[in-house]
Amino acid sequence: MPARNTDSPPPRKRADAERNKQALLEAAAAAFVDAGVNAPVRDIAARAGVGVGTIYRHFPARADLIVAVYRHQVQACAEAAPTLLATGPTPHDALAAWVDLFVDFLITKHGLAEAMRSDAAAFEPLHAYFLEHLIPAVTLLLDAAVDAGQITPIEPFALLRGIGNLCIGADPRYDPRPLVAILIRGLHT
Repeated sequence: MPARNTDSPPPRKRADAERNKQALLEAAAAAFVDAGVNAPVRDIAARAGVGVGTIYRHFPARADLIVAVYRHQVQACAEAAPTLLATGPTPHDALAAWVDLFVDFLITKHGLAEAMRSDAAAFEPLHAYFLEHLIPAVTLLLDAAVDAGQITPIEPFALLRGIGNLCIGADPRYDPRPLVAILIRGLHT
């Protein structure tokens, strides 16, 4: 009798479980902007339309949720760059649209900043993850706009850093978007 293979493939997530996870990530990001990373779990669950237990099934600790939100938003920004470039009227317009997404991410990220400064080991690799995904995305957009003669060249990290610095603001009345828009218009040749 042949030996049975006892190695079974890992279980596939059900489609509704994946939808719930995505809804939780979006709801947590919004809650973090509104109330910081210590937003009550029940509020995040309510925003996502799920029970509190669903959060803990996906993210057993608050740090797990914070890391997942951060990675999810970085990935969304990175994936948007080629799409915006392919669908935008010009490379400069694609860059401006991407920068709007990046600013939205940074506003959420600053809600995470205090938690990320903690000693939690889960947060250590996030800066490298950020650079690994967003430098290529912005480089793609900048190169296309430079090649089209629409902007003066700028180093990708310097642009991300400059936008990031404009987005730092503890006062909730501060909106960095007008200053960021001036910066992006200023790149135009």
